[in-house]
Amino acid sequence: MADNRNDTLPMISTDGLSVGYGSVPLIRDIALSAGKGEIITLIGPNGSGKTTILRTIARQLSVLAGTIYIEDKDIKTLSGSEIAKKMAVVLTERIRPDLMTAYEFVSAGRYPYTGRFGLLTDRDREAVENALQMVNASEISDKYVSEISDGQYQRILIARAVCQEPEIIVLDEPTSFLDIKHKKELLEILSAMTKDRGVSVLMSLHEIDLAERISDRIICVKGDRIAAYGTPDEIFSGNTISELYGIDPRSYDTLLGKLELSAPEGEIRCFVIGGNGTGIPFYRELQKKNVAFAAGILMPNDIDVSVASSLASRVVCSEPFMPVTNEQIEKARKLIDLSETVVICGCQKGEYNEANSELEEYAVSKGKTVVRSLSGLREVL
Repeated sequence: MADNRNDTLPMISTDGLSVGYGSVPLIRDIALSAGKGEIITLIGPNGSGKTTILRTIARQLSVLAGTIYIEDKDIKTLSGSEIAKKMAVVLTERIRPDLMTAYEFVSAGRYPYTGRFGLLTDRDREAVENALQMVNASEISDKYVSEISDGQYQRILIARAVCQEPEIIVLDEPTSFLDIKHKKELLEILSAMTKDRGVSVLMSLHEIDLAERISDRIICVKGDRIAAYGTPDEIFSGNTISELYGIDPRSYDTLLGKLELSAPEGEIRCFVIGGNGTGIPFYRELQKKNVAFAAGILMPNDIDVSVASSLASRVVCSEPFMPVTNEQIEKARKLIDLSETVVICGCQKGEYNEANSELEEYAVSKGKTVVRSLSGLREVL
């Protein structure tokens, strides 16, 4: 059957939505929309209201003001059955139906289609089996819910939503309890559903690096307001993330999408000669030991710079794609003079960073302790 829907119409949207508990608004004037096949992700600190927004959209909390639309229809005008055929919901549930098997639990997603008696047809059973396969849970289908792990339970929650065959899925922290392999698999499942079936996804995530990679748009929730709303490129630039979570701007690397711990304080005790990623494990080892250090000489587009800028007290950089200057060498020498130890990370030397070989010779001539491995560094710290 041809799909005559207007694809430009948001599958789910809100207008002037206020959410909260009882009659007290927590967040006001929320305006969001997810088009067909889009993934919209809510991020923000714990307790900021992400779950409250999703529970309100899922009709588990009352709307305090504003309107929620499914396509162009006010959700209040739709019956429960109509909503269930359009929208599946996976929230952070803790109560398990222990006397049901995983298969029986997932098959509950077919109830909008089974009629009053809940009898599954061959078509329903096929949908359940496909959903279990999609989340790699077929092998546990005969197990009781009481016998499976938290991660497996999260997967059958997703399967129950998938077999509902919705056009919209609302998920609250779907990657909770999943190991790194199954986080990846789950997000690939959601991504495939949006591309292959045009399903719209509205979810919250704690892992902001994953949010950046999978989302079409991101909503930053902070306290009583939506702090920012835009594409990943817009959100993961500048100081948006550090302001959202209240962290030092140096701690979050927008280029790599990684969080670094705070730089060690105190006098510089070590100079690290790295480059091309070779310095990163040494920087982090020094941070763990709370040893203040300097790094160089690096080109500003070197991957080492992203981490060194967060963890080092000083970083000496050259100009992009240009040979190191005498001025930059002199800056590095002065930092070596302040240091007890010089770390040689083993970066290959070339035309633009051959000055680092001179720095190695300078360190030896000054009687500095020179180390060339992590084990060697650990011995002298």
